[in-house]
Amino acid sequence: MSAISKNLLIELFVEELPPKALKKLGDAFAQVLVESLKAQGLASAASVATSYASPRRLGLHLTDVAAKAADRALLQKLMPVTVALDKEGQATPALLKKLVAMGFDASAVAQLKRAPDGKAEALFLDTVVAGATLAEGVQKALDESLAKLPIPKVMTYQLADGWSDVKFVRPAHGLLALHGSELLPIQALGLTAGRETRGHRFEAQVACITVESADSYAAQLREQGAVIAGFAERRADIVRQLDAAAAKLGLKPIEDEALLDEVTALVERPNVLSCQFEPEFLAVPQECLILTMKANQKYFPLLDSAGKLTHHFLVVSNVSPADASAVTGGNERVVRPRLSDAKFFFDQDRKKSLADRVAGLAKVVYHGKLGTQGDRVERVRAIAKAIAALLGGAELAAEADQAALLAKADLLTDMVGEFPELQGIMGGYYARHDGLSEAVALAVEDHYKPRFAGDALPRNEVGLVVAMADKLETLVGMFGIGQLPTGDKDPFALRRHALGLVRMLSERAGTLSLDALIAAAVPAFGALIQNPSVALSEFIFDRLSGALREQGFSAQEVDAVLALRPQRLGDVAQRLTAVRAFAALPEAASLAAANKRIGNILKKSEEPVHATIDEALLQEPAEQHLATALKNVQPMADALFARGEFAASLRELASLKGPVDAFFDGVMVNAEDAALRANRLGLLKSLHEAMNRVADLARLAS
Repeated sequence: MSAISKNLLIELFVEELPPKALKKLGDAFAQVLVESLKAQGLASAASVATSYASPRRLGLHLTDVAAKAADRALLQKLMPVTVALDKEGQATPALLKKLVAMGFDASAVAQLKRAPDGKAEALFLDTVVAGATLAEGVQKALDESLAKLPIPKVMTYQLADGWSDVKFVRPAHGLLALHGSELLPIQALGLTAGRETRGHRFEAQVACITVESADSYAAQLREQGAVIAGFAERRADIVRQLDAAAAKLGLKPIEDEALLDEVTALVERPNVLSCQFEPEFLAVPQECLILTMKANQKYFPLLDSAGKLTHHFLVVSNVSPADASAVTGGNERVVRPRLSDAKFFFDQDRKKSLADRVAGLAKVVYHGKLGTQGDRVERVRAIAKAIAALLGGAELAAEADQAALLAKADLLTDMVGEFPELQGIMGGYYARHDGLSEAVALAVEDHYKPRFAGDALPRNEVGLVVAMADKLETLVGMFGIGQLPTGDKDPFALRRHALGLVRMLSERAGTLSLDALIAAAVPAFGALIQNPSVALSEFIFDRLSGALREQGFSAQEVDAVLALRPQRLGDVAQRLTAVRAFAALPEAASLAAANKRIGNILKKSEEPVHATIDEALLQEPAEQHLATALKNVQPMADALFARGEFAASLRELASLKGPVDAFFDGVMVNAEDAALRANRLGLLKSLHEAMNRVADLARLAS
């Protein structure tokens, strides 16, 4: 890097940026700038980037940036020799025209080099490309960065001349660009770079801050402008203040990463204040109060040591007055109507039972091809009863039917109408108010679970049945009418539903067969759909495959197990562990290769092959030995497999390595005698079936 390398600062000063997008905008702005400057040779791998993103600015500080990139040699291919030179070796008009276009004259012909280019020869020009100046490079990098910003919604605004329009996320009012203390002459969005910026709207010491150098920027903003420019630094300060304020009350703030990011994007210098509301509001379900405080007010509710909501909450203010009572009092007044609304909705909703609301679902359209929510409820009920029958128990079926009937009724309540995120949760509260059993109330509350990766599963068996029925109804219905996810588009969250079903089958309902489950769900739709069982089963196994790889299993291990399409998903993890243990055995590679060879032999057979062995036709010692070894090993391997001891079953089969190797060394499988050939194929078929009950071992062959 050049001896005159200095640190670089770029800042774009704008009107308030959308808070939910600020972190992504700040990261993208800095990342593209850095990548472009490095690609142009103006910054090095050792350059350290610090991004800035506050409500009114996007910025970057980058160390070790050169004033000019180093010149670089460039060998440019011009054209094939046969085109560039005539029979006498003189330059053709085509070559001369090419050189003129590149800024050279005929004298450059003598400098050209001949070199192989594939099967022919070509002419090359050896030139030196001047390195970019910093102003040129930063201008290019900034243009690229602004063009690639992930802007959620573009605004169009006029410049000061009254004629020119600019499209950007928010109107921009200032551009700052310094290399050390030197101003860079760049432009963007109708602005010319200067060295001035502005601080906090209300608490800055000066209206306009003149930045002395790239390295003084952050400190000047903090001291003169009352702004913490770095997003990560500001977020960490908020976390520290929240924890300290909560600790004074012996409480803890609710954990919400998205809320933290959004609040960080709303303030320039955070000041956390403690507030409270009337304790009588705590009679409303805490989920309602927490959601209204977070979603509408961006407050941080405080919980006690048991995780129960208290009447205290924290506010992240953007001002720090000597007397904060006006700020806290204002926030306490603002939250009261919100909590009153929640209490009103809760009181009104309880005047009508869930059962009385079910009929109204017949008026709510679910899908043009699949009818109303009422129709959907009846399908979920039918599927739930079918699943309960597979799991066994008339009592389970009855409770699952009742929970499925009522599960969607809270969609018609005022509370869920205001806060759709509370669907299911409010149904549980209202079910308890209606006097229903705790099992049914929990099932109504939990039937959407798991809602996301890592979410808890339903807490009881009734909830498990209804949750599986609900996800199956969506999957079977959408696949049955051809509404499959494409690319990154999945409007009905079918991938999430499939993963949720996989988790429930793997962790809680491992005895159920996947295909039997799908088959039990299809009749609920009657003639509305085409049977999607095959495609849906493949889709679910694809989701399972991806999930297992994320858990650390190799693609080879996963492919080996899932190639058999095991129907009990609860066994899959054990099968994978067994395959991993088998692969570590010294016999594994040889047996996997042999297994692959056997599979190919059986596929190529022109006659049907049956897994039967006629001992009278075993002529060669090697085939006799293999048949005897298989006869001795298979019963124990099968018994271990039946008990779910998959690793032990594979270890038992590993003892067949010697007989298998000897068989292929000493026996001709495709004998001329048809009876001998069929018997040897039958022996291999028997061996193949015995070896591939846990996984397709051929997939482990390298």
